Order: sequence, then structure tokens, then C-alpha cells
Amino acid sequence: MTPLGALEQAVLPALRRPPCLVSFSGGLDSSLVLAVALRVARREGLPHPVPVTWRFTGAPRADESRWQDRVVQALGIGDWQLLQADDDLDLVGPTAGRLLRRHGLRHPVNLHLHLPIVELATGGSMLTGAGGGQVLGGWRRARSGLFRVRLRRTAGHLRTVLRTRRSSPDMFPWLRPEVSAEIYRAFRADRRREPRRLDHRIAWHARRRDLGLTCASLADLGATRAVAVVNPLLDPGFLTVLTGPAGRRRCPPRDRLIAEIAAGVLPEVVTAPRPKARFLEVFLRGPTRRFVQRWDGSGVDEEIVDVAALRALWSRWPIPGGTAGLVQEVWLATTSDGAAGPPAPRPPERPEPHR
Repeated sequence: MTPLGALEQAVLPALRRPPCLVSFSGGLDSSLVLAVALRVARREGLPHPVPVTWRFTGAPRADESRWQDRVVQALGIGDWQLLQADDDLDLVGPTAGRLLRRHGLRHPVNLHLHLPIVELATGGSMLTGAGGGQVLGGWRRARSGLFRVRLRRTAGHLRTVLRTRRSSPDMFPWLRPEVSAEIYRAFRADRRREPRRLDHRIAWHARRRDLGLTCASLADLGATRAVAVVNPLLDPGFLTVLTGPAGRRRCPPRDRLIAEIAAGVLPEVVTAPRPKARFLEVFLRGPTRRFVQRWDGSGVDEEIVDVAALRALWSRWPIPGGTAGLVQEVWLATTSDGAAGPPAPRPPERPEPHR
């Protein structure tokens, strides 16, 4: 079986449980999942999957609308659900507030963006591109045969290493020094352990705790609405085939790997390299800004967190993205009954499709 064939098998359970919605951002991973699911649905005579896409106001670095439009047009999709977000997806905004009140602090901190999609998929299924960034991405580029190119990359890598070492005490300035040092050592050790060979690297990522927590959180979120959440890029059968004969390769570029999976049968725009969007400004909006500005220093473990340092960091905007989970933890600890938090709106009704 080919990797594409294995991926087609991986999306089938979701397609057989309509309505099947696809969490579609326009990035490589979600575009690949959408294209494969639509291909299988058309071949098998199953109800077509419906992409659901967030569009953001005031977040230009997160704008992927051009790629979204191109992929949807190339695939000939008629039913496309667009959701609009202003402060809706803030770390402690309306959507996150509903999720945090019911589920508590979960990983990842942006899990709540899937909540409205799950509510639209009630009783059906949701396909995601979860895990693609880990098992398909993150590779260093293969070495070029040009000496000057290699020299330039080596110099750039050296500058990065020196800058990282020089700033290591300041990576987590909101933590107590001994805690920050311990986390930094673990971070460095983890980076050194990451394999370079394709089969070893994929296996290493597939068993990591962060991916396990992500999948568990998505599954729990789906269970609240009887939605089967399927993450085909983490399907064991797909990963086994993907790391078969070619598993000994080292550092295959992500775009090349995805193009090989597409096997020339999916539209080129699906696998074409594209700039990576930055979503921090989607989650750091008005509700978070107001919350950190009025924070009184309570709700944290002071043996771990340096309250004075954290207050100084949170007095400037935007706050560091590395404190996003801490924002949600403090919000939960200080607004346990939800009275001081944002209102909990009713679940969204299914919007009119964009055609």
C-alpha cells in the first residue's frame, strides 16, 4: 500500500459518520487531509466532508485566506463553512471560557478553537491535521552541494546557538531561577534527542506526551457532542507505510515529503509550499489584556512562579506567548465560578455555507 492509500483508509471512519467536518486552516496539513477526504468521498459515494474555517479580524499575520480560497477552488468544494472571530478565540474569551469551565486547563492552549466546530458536527465526525507539524515537519533542510550556501547556513546556525546560550537564563523570566534552569536543561536535552532519520523521528514524535495530550483533549472535546475526532496524519497504519522503504532517509524537506504522499494525484496547490501563519495575535486580544492588567498576583504557585517578574512581563503588551497556559490557569484559579469571566454564549447555529 502507498502512503496515499493508507491515508485514504485513515479518513474513511470519519466519512462514514456524517456530518463529517474538516478543521481547515489552509495550511499544508489540513489541506492534505481535506483533499484526501474529498477524493475518498467522491470515489466511495459518501457524503462529502465540509471544511470549516476561521477568519480573523485584526490578525494579519494569521491570514491564510488566499491559500484557503485557492485550495477550495482547486478541489471544487461547494459547501464551505466560514466562522468569523474577533475576540471570540482569545485565551480567556467567550469560547475559551466555555471550554475552561467545563474541561479545566487542557493542552494545547488553543484547543477551544475546535469547540464551535465540534458543536457544528454534533453526532458526526471531525477530521483534523493534528500531528502534521511533528511527524511531517520540523526537518532541517538537506545540505546543498554549494560550499558558500553550506558556509552561510553553518554561520547562521552558529549565531542561533550563541544567541540561545546567551539568552538561556532569560527564556523563562517569569519562573524562579532554579525552576527556569531545570526547564532549560530539559528543553536542550529534548532537542538533542530528536532523531534525524525519518522512521526514527516519526516514531519518536508519535509517542511523545504533547501529542498524546492533544489527541486526548480533542477526543474528550468530541465526546461532549458525540463527535468522533479523527487525526489521520497520526494514524498508525499511515505512519507505518510512510516509514517503510524510505524510512532510512535523513532530513527530507517537508514539502517534498507531502508531495510524495500526494503522489501526483492531488492538485498541486494542496502540497505547494506556503508561508507559515502566526496565530498569537488571534489568542491575545481584549479579554486577555484586560485580565492581566487587573491581575492581583494570586492564583499561582509562588515556589515556581516569580510573581513580581510575571507582573512586570504582563504589564507590557503583547505578553509573551510562553505564558499563554499560565494566563488560562490563573483565570481559572481566580474566576472559579465564572462570574468574573466572559459570558457563556449559546452554542453556534450552523451558519450558511460559503459557495
